[in-house]
Amino acid sequence: MRRVALTGGIATGKSYVRAEFERLGVPTIDSDLLARAAVAPGTPGFSLVVERFGATVIDPDGALNRKKLASIVFSDSLARRDLEAIVHPHVRVATNRWFASLHSSSHAFAIADIPLLYEVGLEKHFDAVMVAACDDDTQLRRVVERDGVSDAEARLRIDAQLPIDEKVRRADYVIRTDASLADTKRQVQEVYRRLGGK
Repeated sequence: MRRVALTGGIATGKSYVRAEFERLGVPTIDSDLLARAAVAPGTPGFSLVVERFGATVIDPDGALNRKKLASIVFSDSLARRDLEAIVHPHVRVATNRWFASLHSSSHAFAIADIPLLYEVGLEKHFDAVMVAACDDDTQLRRVVERDGVSDAEARLRIDAQLPIDEKVRRADYVIRTDASLADTKRQVQEVYRRLGGK
């Protein structure tokens, strides 16, 4: 069974692409969910985040205030690297455990959705990399609409990641998400076939 990574930029359509592969029967895992679990209240990761960023990142209910944390790390590259150093080891271990739990004879490939794959150098741990990509204007508009932030804040979040053109250049497969949903589905089906899906 091939280990495939799905990556892209913020709001480039990774979740939709992953859902389409799931619909085709491909096992997938979302590293954003693993990252949330890594810093859930009561975990060592939660304690490390509070130690590094202070009690101001805790909500009244005792959970992390993700919006507050995002505003810190997207405007400070050192803070972002510190957060990644807390979260990513947990995500890597959990992802490897998940792949190991799958029956290789049942699936030609499985997909791990990892937004910061290239940024943290994880691409070497996969047999193939797939990138979900869209044009800059579409990406900016999606971030503003989805996260309820200004253009300037959206641009900070986009610029915190490797440029999407660079990710496209390094990918084995590219799925464009700036046209219709039907067009994206068609591309998913084509990549599915190329990866050995039945």
